Amino acid sequence: MSKADYRPRRNQDPVGPFLHYLMAECGSSPHTLAAYRSDLMRFLGWRKTHAPGPLGDIQIGVLSGFVDELVSSGLAPSSVARHLASLSTFFRYLVLEGKLTDNTAKLLVAPALWDRLPVVLGPTAVERLLSAPSESTRLGRRDRAALETLYATGCRASEVVGLRPGDVDLRGGLARCVGKGNKERWVPIGSRAQQALATYLQSDRPAMIARHPDTSTVFVTRGGRPLSRIGLWRIVKQHALAAGLHGDVSPHTLRHSFATHLLAGGADLRAVQEMLGHTSIATTQIYTRVELSRLREVHARFHPRSLPEPPASS
Repeated sequence: MSKADYRPRRNQDPVGPFLHYLMAECGSSPHTLAAYRSDLMRFLGWRKTHAPGPLGDIQIGVLSGFVDELVSSGLAPSSVARHLASLSTFFRYLVLEGKLTDNTAKLLVAPALWDRLPVVLGPTAVERLLSAPSESTRLGRRDRAALETLYATGCRASEVVGLRPGDVDLRGGLARCVGKGNKERWVPIGSRAQQALATYLQSDRPAMIARHPDTSTVFVTRGGRPLSRIGLWRIVKQHALAAGLHGDVSPHTLRHSFATHLLAGGADLRAVQEMLGHTSIATTQIYTRVELSRLREVHARFHPRSLPEPPASS
């Protein structure tokens, strides 16, 4: 290829100007330029079908589909990583040129990190789990409220069992959680969780703590004592089994599912970081690499259970 091949042309995708920038300002070799061009042309071919709009409108959940295509084509992990590096450099150039406001491609996770991905339930599986507790018993309603709270907030098990009634603002749809390092944060609660908590707090918890009125936590045992992390773990296990879910389902599985579903639905990564209480955004980035086929039922804006129940048909 000659240097003329990398000169920018009007009314074309910005790959040409990008390659010219690499040649003229970065001194990239013809071999490097050819590799970048090959990687980016493959991306542009994928984009025509899966993300035809402006580059600035591509969400990370959609962009990760490009990684899925690279992997399914049989590329080695090192080759996939090279494509991601090329794409990230391209997006960074567009940010420098003022054509994009953020380098979304830098959030894509390389194959070397895939074995560290957490177990995530799809929205349908979550629905089955949260619907498993009986609504006709006190313990069933407590369990339903606990499961809804885990998924609605993305909180850790220790944060959920540590909730006090004063930490829950049902009218405002917020919960105050105390996380690692004794750091406090406010997280939203969806309408389904608000409803389950309201029923449990008003009708069931007062009767359950009758013998131990000094109990200060939201979630309590049958005898009115504070529910432990092990107790919450057993609740999740019990209802996962009842829902027919296989594998290692735990309270943290709902936390992982919360984060993955939000990001796949289009939520901002830093907003999810704040809700999860992560100190570093790098910890949150692991959730950007998801199997999009598991997220078909994501609805209600960013969260599958954020809207009230639909009216019954007559």
